[in-house]
Amino acid sequence: MTRIDLAALRETRAARPEAIGRAFAERRRRPITRGDGRLFIVAADHPARGALGVGSNPLAMAGRDELLGRLATALSRPGVDGVLGTPDIIDDLALLGLLDDKVVVGSMNRGGLRGASFEMDDRFTAYDVPSMADAGLDFAKTLLRIDLADPATADTLESTAHAVTSAAAAGLPIMLEPFLSRRVGGAVVNDLSTEAVIHSVTIASGLGASSAYTWMKLPVVDEMERVMAATTLPTLLLGGDNGTAPDETYRSWERALALPGVRGLTVGRTLLYPHDDDVEAAIDTAARLVHPTS
Repeated sequence: MTRIDLAALRETRAARPEAIGRAFAERRRRPITRGDGRLFIVAADHPARGALGVGSNPLAMAGRDELLGRLATALSRPGVDGVLGTPDIIDDLALLGLLDDKVVVGSMNRGGLRGASFEMDDRFTAYDVPSMADAGLDFAKTLLRIDLADPATADTLESTAHAVTSAAAAGLPIMLEPFLSRRVGGAVVNDLSTEAVIHSVTIASGLGASSAYTWMKLPVVDEMERVMAATTLPTLLLGGDNGTAPDETYRSWERALALPGVRGLTVGRTLLYPHDDDVEAAIDTAARLVHPTS
């Protein structure tokens, strides 16, 4: 794992906050897709929603130095196209000089805190479209959980639609991560049945005044070919937590990556905190699945 000089990072933030803006202004950008047209994005927007756990460790992502070190390692590996995060993490990575030639994805709605009574009222409390355009970010991302029994879902749907409309007007690609969700024993649980994922895709696809810049970010579920038959939107697969045996997870990704419309992976905890703690090996395995001819 790459070592991060956290003391220097903290000093820069305290004494020279303008360095963050300068880092974005000087960042070397790249096309969203190139070569094989596929994307491998490493995700790290979980902490801002209070979702710090990985496997049996409820605070695995709480240590910022370790998280940044794992991200630095991941971003150094061939085949990794970019990173997804909230402003605090993206700003850290910019100050560390790790965003050159990478697709930078801004996470927008983190207000639906994990375990909160208002979790389904998933407000847009991080990036917005103007701030991403100003900083030169390349992509936007929203989480869209749909609970038909929770009235707060209506506000989240409306806010997401406004975000899609704004992103399309700015020419900013935006990926939607939809789920049908419900409360079980007070906790929000995503329905990962094939039928539920298909319904979530069709609902999310219709949001906003234009779908020209909309992408999907979808879980890998049974009968994934039926899911992909429900949309023409470009799709990235999400990895979820690392509760499944790695070989089984990689096989499921490989099968899904071969489907029409699937353009790559957006994976976080599964690869940043792998079972054997070998971040390089986990990232390299996933990269070979996304970019098999590279």
